[in-house]
Amino acid sequence: MHVESIFRMPMFAQNRTMSTPARVLAVCLGNICRSPMAEGLLRHHIQTKGLRIKVDSAGTNGYHNGEAPDPRAQAEMRRHGMEIGAQESRQIQKSDFERFDLILVMDSSNRRDILALAGDREEWRSKVHMFLDEGDVPDPYFGGNSGFVKVHDLLNEAAASWTDKWRGS
Repeated sequence: MHVESIFRMPMFAQNRTMSTPARVLAVCLGNICRSPMAEGLLRHHIQTKGLRIKVDSAGTNGYHNGEAPDPRAQAEMRRHGMEIGAQESRQIQKSDFERFDLILVMDSSNRRDILALAGDREEWRSKVHMFLDEGDVPDPYFGGNSGFVKVHDLLNEAAASWTDKWRGS
């Protein structure tokens, strides 16, 4: 990485050292707010940068299995020209550790749950990373529309940084 690019990248992208993944999974609690937005934003940045990476999302619980993303998440993404309404919530499974090269979690609670699911299989545990290097992506579910705006902005910046890193690999 060139010194000048370090100064242009947000803090959460500076420490990425992994190669370009073929399949990425974004994970939050219920898979109806943050991770569907992250999936949509990663897909957008992957497409605009000409990368070939498959993206999916899941939740640590199955409470919303089969549901579309929260209407507020859909509205915020639509406001930016992205449609995520066809996504269906699902719970992460152990088989996802085999299917995906990288698992990006939204907060420390999600990370703890996913690492517990991975058990002591280091090859699985090494795939789990925070979406942001610095802190958690806040859960907007119980708040108003402004929470979805903030989450979109955080996820968009992070997705751009992840994909810039992958493009440079």
